[in-house]
Amino acid sequence: MPETPTEALFKTMRSYAAEHHVPIMEEQGIGELLELLQQQNPHRLLELGTAIGYSALRIAQALPDVRIDTIERDVERYGKALGFIQQSAMQDRVQVICADALELDIAELTPSYDAVFIDAAKGQYERFFNKYESLLAKGGIIYCDNMSMHGMVDQPIEEVPRRKRTMIRNIRAFREKMDGHPGFDCELLPVGDGLLVCRKK
Repeated sequence: MPETPTEALFKTMRSYAAEHHVPIMEEQGIGELLELLQQQNPHRLLELGTAIGYSALRIAQALPDVRIDTIERDVERYGKALGFIQQSAMQDRVQVICADALELDIAELTPSYDAVFIDAAKGQYERFFNKYESLLAKGGIIYCDNMSMHGMVDQPIEEVPRRKRTMIRNIRAFREKMDGHPGFDCELLPVGDGLLVCRKK
């Protein structure tokens, strides 16, 4: 059975990511994320960290009614994401914003999202969460990828490469904070590279 144009596009994107060392979600992780999103069925989703647009397009394909705003600060990756999205059948439902998510004025965004997917600078998750959780509708869900960082988060800190220790400490602190957050029910799922799922009470 011949592959569809969408499947061919995703294959091209995976090849580009591998060749140019662009981190995109592992297949198991994105498969689990898509299942969770299909159960939730959000209509408006905000993604922090577009990279080349792979996860945004996978989400748009899996959820035909969703509209996605996705933010990318790297100008080269932003341009590549635009190119890939314009080749897709989902381009009218995915808006890419070229900005640093920590500096963007949130008044420029939709005032309410059903879901937020955080997959940007790993050491800044707490700052992303604090800035954007006000845009999440009650009962909405924030999904945070890379909560294991290839197992490093659960290693003794002296075994973690020195240049990554600050990031790992920040992820640990964020996980601990979310474990007892009064406004969210959170669950850390051992899928992909660790997916934290936080539902707003």
